[in-house]
Amino acid sequence: MKIALSLLLFAPAEPGAGRGLVIFLFQMAAILAIFYFLLIRPKVQQEKRHRERLQQLKRGDEIVTVGGIVGEVVHIRDDRITVRSGETRLVVQRDRIAEIRSPKGEAEEAKS
Repeated sequence: MKIALSLLLFAPAEPGAGRGLVIFLFQMAAILAIFYFLLIRPKVQQEKRHRERLQQLKRGDEIVTVGGIVGEVVHIRDDRITVRSGETRLVVQRDRIAEIRSPKGEAEEAKS
């Protein structure tokens, strides 16, 4: 009995039995490629553009923090930025800036 089971384990596979594995691997590779190009790559590019804009931040730029505070950049110091919002001055970490809007003068020039 044991010999018969051993022979079944070492029996040659049917021709074409390995094709299922190749097709499965191809489908998984295609799904991963689609996932990368539709979800991961655009997010990485967006984060890169945001980091570049944070490095180019200057006085007078209007920003929006992740907390929703809108203000104008007054002073820049390493990783901290002083923002004026109304009559209040706030110190915000550079990485807590969600959006950078152009100053009023540049926005008007861009429209015309």
